[in-house]
Amino acid sequence: MSFFEEIKEKAKQNKKVIVLPEAYDRRILEATEMLLKEDIADIILIGNPDEIAKNADGLDIKKARIIDNNNFEHIDEYINTLVEIRRSKGMTEDEARNTLKDPVYFGVMLVKQGEADGMVSGAIHSSADTLRPALQILKTAPETKLVSAFFIMDVPNSEYGANGKFVFADCGLNPNPTADELAEIAYSSSKSFEYLVGEKANIAMLSFSTKGSASHTDVDKVVQATKIANERYPDLNLDGELQLDAALVDNVAKLKAPDSKVAGKANVLVFPNLDAGNIGYKLVQRLAKAEAYGPITQGIAKPVNDLSRGCSAMDVVGVVAITAVQCQQD
Repeated sequence: MSFFEEIKEKAKQNKKVIVLPEAYDRRILEATEMLLKEDIADIILIGNPDEIAKNADGLDIKKARIIDNNNFEHIDEYINTLVEIRRSKGMTEDEARNTLKDPVYFGVMLVKQGEADGMVSGAIHSSADTLRPALQILKTAPETKLVSAFFIMDVPNSEYGANGKFVFADCGLNPNPTADELAEIAYSSSKSFEYLVGEKANIAMLSFSTKGSASHTDVDKVVQATKIANERYPDLNLDGELQLDAALVDNVAKLKAPDSKVAGKANVLVFPNLDAGNIGYKLVQRLAKAEAYGPITQGIAKPVNDLSRGCSAMDVVGVVAITAVQCQQD
């Protein structure tokens, strides 16, 4: 069974409510039909019912719940809640009312108020326009210092990782994380790997050096991140600094890092910066013909995930299924 099929099965076991605020986009509506037909999640669409029906011509989305944010019976309650959340920023009732005309902000408020468990957006909105409302309204999860992003990589016919499955992080949000931030990315990524893949995380803090083979401030950052992570989260199976071959290949690991508990069997790869992470996942995706699911956010109080504006309906189904499984962890 592929990772995609496994995730869909996990989502079905404890079905969640996912809000899709871009309900006039045909890809979103096609995905909604598939999600409802396969019983992967319950779906809320935001918008004018007549306009949604027009755009969904020929599709069966009758099981979706449609909420018109411009004609919503509880809007005053939502306005008051948003004013309270953003009071320190000087938000007024009029500003809150106008803000909630934006379907993405309204979708996040549905999650905040418990009408939905999570949200997926980004088919027609930028990443910033998807994640900003989530960070302003939902904020970070308890005991989480940093919101970051990861990809699940499913590499066909691979002897490495968890039968070819990996988490790569951070490949989407933090351009040049500090040592402390890398430690937080490692911790969040380990949790994401374990509940999505279902195996123990072996976390490699990647560098161009293995155990002092090179000297540079960039190496020092990874060494410090490894120390922080091991002190802060002693239960993690984590090591660094490791070059990629030492992290993955057993005979290389025995030569370069013979005493490492992770070298040769890593399945969570923490990249030292966004350049490396972004290049790394795209290399594996294109050259190894891997399936890349993401970027998936971690560290927000409730799951909110971003789509590529070039996404297909099937991409939307995949991100919704992953988001639903994330919701199961609350």
